[in-house]
Amino acid sequence: MNWEGMMFMQSNNKPLDGKIAVVAGATRGAGRAIAIKLGEAGATVYATGRSVRGNPSPLGRPETIEETAEKVTAAGGTGIHVRVDHTDEAQVKRLFERIRDEQNGQLDIVVNDVWGGEKYVEWGKGFWEASLDNGLFLQRQAVHSHMITSYYAAPIMVERKQGLIVEITDGVGYHYRGNLYYSMAKIGVSHLAQAMASDLKPYGVTALSVTPGFLRSEEMLEHFGVTEENWRDAAAKEIHFLQSETPFFVGQAVAALASDPDVMQKSGQLLSSWGLSDEYGFADVDGRQPHWGRYAEEQGL
Repeated sequence: MNWEGMMFMQSNNKPLDGKIAVVAGATRGAGRAIAIKLGEAGATVYATGRSVRGNPSPLGRPETIEETAEKVTAAGGTGIHVRVDHTDEAQVKRLFERIRDEQNGQLDIVVNDVWGGEKYVEWGKGFWEASLDNGLFLQRQAVHSHMITSYYAAPIMVERKQGLIVEITDGVGYHYRGNLYYSMAKIGVSHLAQAMASDLKPYGVTALSVTPGFLRSEEMLEHFGVTEENWRDAAAKEIHFLQSETPFFVGQAVAALASDPDVMQKSGQLLSSWGLSDEYGFADVDGRQPHWGRYAEEQGL
């Protein structure tokens, strides 16, 4: 980002005022935090997912997209919740038809954060030993859903010759992530960002991927039996957790990208929350600037 862009961001408390965003998979974790941070910057955010009050997703988590939309509005934006299963093409198509109608053909930001695969990754097994059904489910959930969403979002952006598509992944690069099906899912969306960037470049639309570090999500806190107030106690079970970051850290990263007038220069790149923190100067909600990349390199992880 050049000096003029940095000054624009620092002088504008609502740099996304008037912008229209979709966060697919905004029920909890990184998706919820990204939606809130986009709202804090002034955006109207369509928070989508499967869990609504009285009708949760098969994961059975308590968080809902209504809560996310309410938090977006409370942060200073406009939150709109829409129940969407992003693996269902008809539902995704209806979502973007609705946005086209309600927003007069405007769509500025799409964040693909659909995942929900935590319970389907069988760590410690060879791919031939694990459930093939689970492995294929991960591809449908975490790759196909992103492809379907981008397929219907891109034409709206192409028509206006502007826009940003963000793929949320795990890891920078194409290294093996410890499980074949998990690796295929996360590497798949990273390459999706690069491929879309190439196709969209002539139309002024940006596509890129962003990874958080060790994410201190609601589910991860529960896994370690801690809360955000005493999260450091989890170090007794997993020392690397001391280097974790809240979902708001990657939320800040996406909001900074969306607010950068020169974001097109990053199209096709595989970016990280910690690297973007170095560049844009933001911190996590507790004031820390965790740097998983540096830590992982030092520890040989």
